[in-house]
Amino acid sequence: MFSVQLGGGTDINQALAYCERLVSEPRRTHLVLISDLFEGGIADEMLARARTFVDAGVNVIVLLALNDDGRPAYDANHAGILAALGCPVFACTPDQFPELMACALKRNDIWAWAAERDINLVRGQDAE
Repeated sequence: MFSVQLGGGTDINQALAYCERLVSEPRRTHLVLISDLFEGGIADEMLARARTFVDAGVNVIVLLALNDDGRPAYDANHAGILAALGCPVFACTPDQFPELMACALKRNDIWAWAAERDINLVRGQDAE
C-alpha cells in the first residue's frame, strides 16, 4: 500500500457515495480513507458525506498521503474539518502503520497512543 502510486484526479465524494451503498451496519463498519484530501469533486458534498458516516456511527479513519520524502502531503483544511468530526486523521511511516491502525480500528484512545510515540495527528477545526 505504501509503494503504490495510483495517480491524481481524486473524487473522494464519488468514492464515499459508492461506500454509502455498502454500509448495512454503521456501528460495525470501519471506513479507511487513504488520501491527500485534495478533492477533485465537490468538496462540500464530500465533507457532508463524511459527517453522515460519522453521525451514523461508522468509524471513519483517514490515512494521509506521504510525499516522496516521507512527509505528509495533504489538504490541511479538509483534514482539520474531518478531525473536528471525530475522525482520526494521521500520517505515519510504514513501520508505525499496523499498530496505529489497530488502535484506530479498536476505537481506542488514538490521541494517547500517538502522543506516546511522538506521532502528530491532525487537530480538528470547526466543521463547516
